[in-house]
Amino acid sequence: MVKAKAPRRTLDSYAVKHINKIIKAGDCVLMRPADQSKPQYVSRIERIEADARGGNVKVHVRWYYRPEESIGGRRQFHGSKELFLSDHYDVQSADTIEGKCTVHSFKSYTKLDAVGNDDFFCRFEYNSSTGSFNPDRVAVYCKCEMPYNPDDLMVQCEGCSDWFHPACIEMTAEEAKRLDHFFCESCSSEGQKKLQNSHAASRHSDTKVFLLHCCPSSFFR
Repeated sequence: MVKAKAPRRTLDSYAVKHINKIIKAGDCVLMRPADQSKPQYVSRIERIEADARGGNVKVHVRWYYRPEESIGGRRQFHGSKELFLSDHYDVQSADTIEGKCTVHSFKSYTKLDAVGNDDFFCRFEYNSSTGSFNPDRVAVYCKCEMPYNPDDLMVQCEGCSDWFHPACIEMTAEEAKRLDHFFCESCSSEGQKKLQNSHAASRHSDTKVFLLHCCPSSFFR
């Protein structure tokens, strides 16, 4: 005779005693990796369940992937704290949770005054079986036409509003930090005059994009 499976109940929240934190659905957490030499896994809690006595607590999670864990690997525009929200769901013991963290939107992350160890950001959803992204394209900037990496210093042209890496405009980071005003090569003479006469069209009216699903191999590290 098959033994009936013990009923489980959904918890609104759960106190993880070994980290002295209360978790609930929607929270992002750091989880212990099987290989201790690897960084902690990051996941979003979807549901918390316990047995009838409130023990054997399990968390249903949706994993975040780091760029190096994706099929394409890490690329030069990926930030050091960047994550992809994957379609990979799992059930783990609550005992594997090692801390709470915050996964910001890309816009919110770029506005942080200071980035802490437990701050991350996500701008793409990732399909773990096909390696595709949503959205599958992202705007590019600078003469190098690369997506924005929030780890890199950039300066904005007051004429066309494009952003530039100091190295791409033959400038050091120290020189860029001292700038009060900046006009790119295209806007520095004729471009400025057009701007002053209110005839300048924004360069971003026809925004260039970087296609994530067909990136040439030269963009891979």
